[in-house]
Amino acid sequence: METEIVNRVAKSGLVSLDLEDYYHPGERIVYDLKDNLFMGMILKEKDFRDFLKDHDWSQYAGKNVAVTCSEDAIVPTWAYMLLTLHLAPHANAVVFGSLQDLEEKLYFDAITTIHAEDFRDAKVVVKGCSKVPVPTAAYVEITRKLQPVVASLMFGEPCSTVPLFKRRK
Repeated sequence: METEIVNRVAKSGLVSLDLEDYYHPGERIVYDLKDNLFMGMILKEKDFRDFLKDHDWSQYAGKNVAVTCSEDAIVPTWAYMLLTLHLAPHANAVVFGSLQDLEEKLYFDAITTIHAEDFRDAKVVVKGCSKVPVPTAAYVEITRKLQPVVASLMFGEPCSTVPLFKRRK
């Protein structure tokens, strides 16, 4: 007596969304303004402008750059703005903050490319396991984006989900 094996996951109509697919593969680096400080305490405008003019910015081509200052120093806001003006033409992304802030920005940018309407009335499973780090903020953002249009939203794998939201009929 043979029993037919039925793939219930395939028949369930679940749509799997893997945030790992939106991972930007570019190198991530930190530009620390501490290296531009005079005596590790203040930023001298003339010296900083000279540095900006002479620095080889091509080394940041295609990279994702988090701009920060790890010293407890007086760094005027315009310095971060000037630095960004020099980095932006070369780098893929420039953010103020940590590598975590950078990762979140890269994911937020990628999530903006997702058309929520493509998931209208779908039963969506946002995959939870990935080979690359996906920040929690990305899961929050995709939830915020999809909740208004999906029939249901789950987390995990199609064979084992955690239900999060189900629209009332």
